[in-house]
Amino acid sequence: MTILQQLEARLAAALNTTLGEPVTASVTAAADLRFGDYQSNAAMVLAKQRGKNPRALAQEIIGHLDLAGMATADIAGPGFINFRILPEAFAARAKALLNDERLGAPDIGAGRTVVVDFSAPNVAKPMHVGHIRSTIIGDSLCRIARFLGYKVIADNHIGDWGTQFGMILHGWKTLLNKAALEADPIAELLRIYREVNAATKDDPAVLETCKGELVKLQAGDPENLEIWQQCIDVSKRGLQRIYDTLDVKFDYWLGESYYNDRLAGLVDEFLAKGIARESNGAVCIFSDGSCKREDDPFMVHREEGWTDNPAIIRKADGGFLYATTDLATIRFRIDEWKADQIWYVVGVPQQLHFRQIFAAAQRWGAAADFRHVAFGSILGEDRKLMKTRTGDNVQLTDVLTEAVERAAKLIGEKNPDLKGEEAAEIASIVGIGAVKFAELSQNRLTDYVFAWDRMLALQGDTAPYLQYSSVRVRSIFRKLDTAFDAASAEIVLSENEEIHLARLHARFGEVLPAVLEDFRPNLLANYLLELARAFHSFFEACPVLKSDEPARSSRLALCELTGRILASGLGLLGIRCPERM
Repeated sequence: MTILQQLEARLAAALNTTLGEPVTASVTAAADLRFGDYQSNAAMVLAKQRGKNPRALAQEIIGHLDLAGMATADIAGPGFINFRILPEAFAARAKALLNDERLGAPDIGAGRTVVVDFSAPNVAKPMHVGHIRSTIIGDSLCRIARFLGYKVIADNHIGDWGTQFGMILHGWKTLLNKAALEADPIAELLRIYREVNAATKDDPAVLETCKGELVKLQAGDPENLEIWQQCIDVSKRGLQRIYDTLDVKFDYWLGESYYNDRLAGLVDEFLAKGIARESNGAVCIFSDGSCKREDDPFMVHREEGWTDNPAIIRKADGGFLYATTDLATIRFRIDEWKADQIWYVVGVPQQLHFRQIFAAAQRWGAAADFRHVAFGSILGEDRKLMKTRTGDNVQLTDVLTEAVERAAKLIGEKNPDLKGEEAAEIASIVGIGAVKFAELSQNRLTDYVFAWDRMLALQGDTAPYLQYSSVRVRSIFRKLDTAFDAASAEIVLSENEEIHLARLHARFGEVLPAVLEDFRPNLLANYLLELARAFHSFFEACPVLKSDEPARSSRLALCELTGRILASGLGLLGIRCPERM
C-alpha cells in the first residue's frame, strides 16, 4: 500500500469509530508542504451532512486516529485534517521501494482489458506534425496502463478505405514512378494523389474516372484490390520506420477496411431495433429523448431553436460513413477482445462524433467504458498552426530528423569527446525524447508552442534536463570501487533535503493512478521534474561519496532509488535515458 492508501485506511477506521458507521474518505497530497504532506476535508464534508461543527468533528476524528510510527495530524482552517509523515516512515517506505520492482505502483488494472485507439494515420499519406499528439499520448497511456496491471491492446485503426483511393488508383495506373515508389513510397503516393486531385478540378472527366475506379474497388475488382493492397503494404513500411524511430508499438493494425463486411448488417440491425430510421433516403440515428437537450449529442441549438442533429450511418446512395465503421469496430473490440474500456486518443474537433458514437453504442447494448481522450493543437512559434512555407502540414519525419540533428549539435558542443555511433545514439535518444516530453509535459487539452531551443535545453522543464539528472545519478556509481547493494542499506533521514527526496520517492506510486483518472501524462512529467529538482538539491546539500557511514550508504541508496524512478518514469513516457551526455 502507498502512504496515501495507508492514511486513507487509518482515517476510515477513525471515522468508523467516531461516527459509529463505516465511512470512507479521501486523502490527497498537500499542495503546500507548509501545512503537511497530506490532507483530508472529510471532517468538513461529514460535518455539513450531519449538522456538526467541522473543527470539533475534526478534533474528535484525530482523537481516534492511530498514526503511531507513521505521521502526526493537526487541524487547519475550517476543518482540514493535515498529516505530516515522520522521517522514519519515509525511510521505511524508501527501503520497501528498493525491494519492489514496481516501485510502489498499485495493481489497479488487474483483470481489466483496455483497448487504446491512437495514431491512426491515413495510408498513402505522410504523417504530419499533427500526428505527434495522438501517437505520443496514446503510447504513453498504453505504457502506464500496462504498468498498473491492465491488459492493454494497442490498435492502430488506420484509414485504409475511402474516396481518396479512387484518385490513387487512377494515379497508380497512369502516373506512377516505380523507382520513386521503391525509394520513398509515401512521398510517391502523395505525389500522384495530388496530381490527380488537381486534375479533377480542371477536368470533370478525370473525376468521373476516379469515381469509377473507386466503384470497381468497392465491388471487389481483382486488379484494383491488388493495387489497393500494395498501397497499404508500402504505406505500412513507411509508417513503421517512423514508429521504430519513436519506439512506438501496436498489437494490431486493423484499419477501416477490416470492418467492411460488417457494415450492412449493422445498419439492418439498427433499423430493426429502432435505434435508427430512414430520413430522406439515408439511415440516421436521432435523439431518443433520454437526456436533456443541452446534453443530447443528437440535438443542436440554432437561431430557430433546438433541432435534430442526427448521426448518419448509411447515405442515401448506399455508402457508409465513419460512424458506421466506428460502431462496427466497437462491437468487434467488445466481442473479440473482451474490452472493458476503449480509449480514443483523437483531437478535440472530433468531440461531437464520439459523443454520438458512444451514445449510439450504449443504446445498442455495447457494454464498455468509452473515453475520448481529446487534445489540442501544436502551434509554431508565431502561435499559428505549424505549416511549411508553402502552407503544407509539417511532416513528422522532418520534425524527428531535425530534433536529432539539433540534439547532435548540442551534445557535440557540451561533450566533444563523444564520437561516432555512441554520439549518434545519444543524439537520437535526446532529440526524440525532447519531442516526446514537450508533448507530454503539456495539459493535453491546451494548444502548445513547439519551440526547439526550449525543448532541447539542459535546464528547465525538458527531457534533456531529466536525462542529464539520470546520467548524473549513474555517474555516482561509476566512481565506486565495488558494487553497491542498495537493497541491504539502512536508510536514515536527518537532513531536510534527504527527507524531501524520500517524500517524492513515496509519491511515484500515487501519481501513476492519477494519470489515468483523467488521462494526463503531464502529471507524471511534472512529478519527474519535481523529483529531479529534489535530487539536485539533495546532491548539493548532502555529500554522498565523501560522507561517513552510515550516512554514505543511506545516501547512495537514495541515489539508487532516484535513478530507478527517473528511468522507470521516463520509460513510461516512452523516453530513454542515455549512459552519458
